[in-house]
Amino acid sequence: MKPSIPKGTRDFSSLEIAKRNFIFSTIKKVFEKYGYQPIETPAIENLETLTGKYGDEGDKLIFKILNSGNVLERLKIQNSDFQIKDISEKALRYDLTVPFARYVVQHQNEITFPFKRYQIQPVWRADRPQKGRYREFYQCDADVIGSNSLLNEVELVQIMNEVYGLLGISVLIKINNRKILHGIAEIIGEKEKVIDITTGIDKLDKIGVDGVCKELKDKGISDEAIQKLRPLISFQGNESEKLSMLKQLLVDSALGKRGIEELETVFNFINSNMPGSNNCQIDFTLARGLNYYTGCIFEVKANEVQIGSICGGGRYDDLTGIFGLPDVSGVGISFGIDRIYDVMDELKIFDKQEGFKYFSCFTKVLFVHFGEAERNFCVSLASTFRAQNISTEIYPDLVKIKKQFDYANKKQIPFVIIIGTEEMQSGKLSIKNMQTGEQEKLSPEEIIMKLSKV
Repeated sequence: MKPSIPKGTRDFSSLEIAKRNFIFSTIKKVFEKYGYQPIETPAIENLETLTGKYGDEGDKLIFKILNSGNVLERLKIQNSDFQIKDISEKALRYDLTVPFARYVVQHQNEITFPFKRYQIQPVWRADRPQKGRYREFYQCDADVIGSNSLLNEVELVQIMNEVYGLLGISVLIKINNRKILHGIAEIIGEKEKVIDITTGIDKLDKIGVDGVCKELKDKGISDEAIQKLRPLISFQGNESEKLSMLKQLLVDSALGKRGIEELETVFNFINSNMPGSNNCQIDFTLARGLNYYTGCIFEVKANEVQIGSICGGGRYDDLTGIFGLPDVSGVGISFGIDRIYDVMDELKIFDKQEGFKYFSCFTKVLFVHFGEAERNFCVSLASTFRAQNISTEIYPDLVKIKKQFDYANKKQIPFVIIIGTEEMQSGKLSIKNMQTGEQEKLSPEEIIMKLSKV
């Protein structure tokens, strides 16, 4: 049988892991600079924890785990109607936000509110694989829960802006407010269909205005309501013009007006605290399909690569209420690590990043030798180098020196130390820079000092 992996999953080589770890490290440093602390939750959650939180379409993408034992055989014997819980009680997590809400409720007496956490772990979705869309992928989340302040939204925008600046990706940060979307549903006379409307609008980039209108009609939205909505989702203008239009449109919606006020507050803070930043944009067609969002919502798009959103998030007012802790508001963002990786790879950004050299170099120095005595001489030297936190290898086999150098080149090891009879007798070691070809003789102490600075 030819070996393979499931569609929508990937193997990662050492170099690819180094690239991903570089992204993780960059984001972690920014998170921690803003006071966020790490947690982890299990890959498997109870199915009832996850269902009903992501909308009907999201629930269909949850990877369910078959109960242990001969479940299907037992059901065949019974030959009776059964529910999902009869064959599956657990599932792979769909995102990190819902498990985080469950974590907060379970550990509420151990944590200090407002609680700022970050989490970097894989998630799974039974989606149709395509470019930038995988069935197994990493998310990198930051959430603050237990605070209603809009300063948290402003901080998250600052974090997004700083992270993408450090990674060298030009982005557009789109911001909207779910209260505005509720207000729009209200004034077009379809208040009860707000989830259908937001789910439809959320597909605007993929299927266009006509596609959205067709989908809304298929879901039972009236032609009159769709005609009122069409000019809104087609509107073009600057931030001031968008807000002015919204204020006129939602003048009779108290919830919609509150959404506009929150959006204005966030933008005023951004304009006064992020001078010169012109990559933030109000987009009132931004919907974010998840049911639990209630306030500001965010989405980040890469400017130079055609790919889906590379970060998203928003405010949720009562997600913990589902698990028994009501009226605890939170807000968070999630970086799509795999899409960020694809963007950086396509634009060859890793090659331009000075800081990436550290992550791509797992082994800093290789000891090569001319025979058994010379190889054995390397063992204590390698231990000395490793004791100084210098990643070190010894070529293990007795082969020609050329093959040992080929090994160093293929693994992109930057330095090689050559051990022969002369080096053993003099104590001066020949070290070669594999990038420049420069070679010199130095004592072990001098080499350690040199490599510690690289």
